[in-house]
Amino acid sequence: MILITGSNGQLGTELRNLLDEKNLAYVATDSTEMDITDKAAVEAVFKEVKPKVVYHCAAYTAVDKAEDEGKELNTLINETGTKNVAEAAEAAGATLFYVSTDYVFDGLNQEQYQVNDPANPQNEYGRAKYAGEEIVQSISSKYYIIRTSWVFGEFGNNFVYTMRRLAESYPKLTVVNDQVGRPTWTRTLAEFLLHLNDVNAEFGIYHLSNDNSCSWYEFAREILKDSDIEISPVTSEQYPQKAYRPKHSIMDLSKAKATGFKIPTWQEALKTFLVDLETVSK
Repeated sequence: MILITGSNGQLGTELRNLLDEKNLAYVATDSTEMDITDKAAVEAVFKEVKPKVVYHCAAYTAVDKAEDEGKELNTLINETGTKNVAEAAEAAGATLFYVSTDYVFDGLNQEQYQVNDPANPQNEYGRAKYAGEEIVQSISSKYYIIRTSWVFGEFGNNFVYTMRRLAESYPKLTVVNDQVGRPTWTRTLAEFLLHLNDVNAEFGIYHLSNDNSCSWYEFAREILKDSDIEISPVTSEQYPQKAYRPKHSIMDLSKAKATGFKIPTWQEALKTFLVDLETVSK
């Protein structure tokens, strides 16, 4: 049996839809069905479900709030919650999938980050997610850690929706042009999670985003290329945010590709996603 945590989130919902398409049975839980910060509650669900595969999608992702007002919750969910899930998964003999982030790196490397490069998180969210990685590695004998970045998709708030919403209200937009990374479509990420399990890939850490890279400014231009909106590039200093963002956050995808998984470019993924959105809205 498959168990999903955070099943109503951006990735969890995408994963549920993909499993439905494949007619695969699963148990979906969100914080109301299983509070991952409650060890006894987690153990009770695992005892009932007896999962063989656990997709741990539950996470605290409010990056800026994690710096102050959400710091305690960030730690509680991303560290304590992950520990509870990892311990329950190990006791059940289940394979654990832990979704992590490019924010475990400092963004100072001008080359692509390899899976074994040393982590050096510079914000509270990144620190908590990296702590989660270390917890998984110390507890789990069967695990996949999948680091991803710049996630967008149909479900939940993300950069694509933000740009489209702002374009409806403003004729001119400014977007940061000195932060470079790889956008990730939730569909691609969900497909990769299932792929790793299907091919019995080697356990360990993987990087998964869509192929090619861009700045947030270039991403915004592609999102709004069919509109008349004027988009101007600005520096990170001109657009200050509470939490540090890595400047150069391109993760190497070769290990993911070596499993036989075909990774679309972010441009291809975005185009398909936007077409799907139009279809849904009609």
